[in-house]
Amino acid sequence: MSGSAGALAASSAVLRDPAARDRIGIAVAALVVLWPLLSLAEFRPWVFFEGGNAQVMVNFLAGFLPPATNADFLALLGKATLETLAIATAGIALAFVVAAPLAVLATRSLSISRIGPGPGRRRGAVARTLTRGVLTVLRAIPEVVWALVFVRALGLGPGAGVLALAMTYGGMLGKVYAEILESGDTRSARALLEAGSGRIGALVYALVPSTAQELASYTVYRWECAVRASVVMGFVGAGGLGQLMDQSMKMLNGGEASTILLTFLLLVVLADGLSAVIRRVLA
Repeated sequence: MSGSAGALAASSAVLRDPAARDRIGIAVAALVVLWPLLSLAEFRPWVFFEGGNAQVMVNFLAGFLPPATNADFLALLGKATLETLAIATAGIALAFVVAAPLAVLATRSLSISRIGPGPGRRRGAVARTLTRGVLTVLRAIPEVVWALVFVRALGLGPGAGVLALAMTYGGMLGKVYAEILESGDTRSARALLEAGSGRIGALVYALVPSTAQELASYTVYRWECAVRASVVMGFVGAGGLGQLMDQSMKMLNGGEASTILLTFLLLVVLADGLSAVIRRVLA
C-alpha cells in the first residue's frame, strides 16, 4: 500500500503544472485590467439576446440573400472592382515611394555616422529622430481623414483615395521596413559601411537579400489592407467598391451588398495567393 501511495503521489507531482500558479495569476491580473476597459467601451454582448435583438439581426442578414446577379449591377461591380484594384495598387506604389527613402534614413544599421566617433554622429541621430517623427505623423492620421482632405481639393473620385493611401500607408510601410531591416543580421551591412560602401550598397547587397521575403510579404499584406480601406474611403466619395457599397446600403439593397462582400472575399484570397507566390519566388 505504501508503495502504491508513493507512486501515486509521484505521478501526481509529475502531472502537476509547475507554472499553473503563475498562469492563474496572470489570467486574474489580465481580467482585473480588462474588465474596466470593457465597461468603458460599453461591451455588453448579452444585449444581443434581449428584446428580440437577435431576431432583428437575423432579419437584417436575411436581406443579404440571395446575392444580386443581374447584368447591370455586375457591370457596375466589375468597373468598381477594377477601380478599387487601381486605387489600392497605385496607392501602395506611391506609399512605397514615400516609405523607402524614409525607411533608409530611419534605419540605424544603415547609418554611416554610427560606425565611429565623428562630427556627424549627433546630426545623424537628429535626422533619424525627425524621420521617425514624420513617419509617425503620416500613419497617425487615418486614411479616411486624408481622403476627406483630398476630396475637398480634387473632388469626388479615386484620385483622393490614392493620395490618402499613399500618405497613411507610406508612414506604416516606412516604420515596418525600418524595423524589419534592423531586426535581422546587420553585421554584413556594417562590414560594407566600414569598408567604404554607401547606404544604398549596404542596403541592396546586405540587408535586402536576407529580409526580402518579409518585406515582400508585408507589402502585399498592406496592399490587401488598402483594398479593404477603400470601402471606408468610398463612403466619403473616394470611389471604388466602397462607394458602390455605400449606394447599395442607402438603398437597403442587401443582395447587392452581399455580392460586393463576396467580391472583397475573392480579392483577399487573391492577395493571399499573390503573397505565397512572391515568397516562393524569393525563397
